Amino acid sequence: MSAQKEKVFDMIHQYTESVGLKRETVFNQEKQSWNWRTGSARIQVYIETVPLSSGNTREYLRIFSPLMQLPQNNLLAFYRHLLELNDTKLGVKLSIMPDSNWVYATYERDIRGIDYHEVSTCIADLEWWADKLDDELKAQFGD
Repeated sequence: MSAQKEKVFDMIHQYTESVGLKRETVFNQEKQSWNWRTGSARIQVYIETVPLSSGNTREYLRIFSPLMQLPQNNLLAFYRHLLELNDTKLGVKLSIMPDSNWVYATYERDIRGIDYHEVSTCIADLEWWADKLDDELKAQFGD
């Protein structure tokens, strides 16, 4: 594990403990990921290593929350609404992963130069938006 990745692991542990979560209940050693709930939102945090064409790699902090499954009806209106939300919910993007029927709130950032304040802000912002958006989207588009 790179020194920077190790620092970010420590920062994520520090954040989870600062909000009252226990490391042994939120950190999955095998998957190298953190998982917990904030209100109605499920939060997933990990660091992804992305290979570059140069042979080097970059590492990204990735924070996800599954918001809801794609609705059976009004799909065009739903997609338009997601795009409009992407324009107004700064820092968070809404996405659908390949081969998935789930909509996710997502935050990603290269870990180079990241500090604890930014890690904690990124996670807290995603937690807040996810807990808000999952309820709103289900109320408006749930089947």
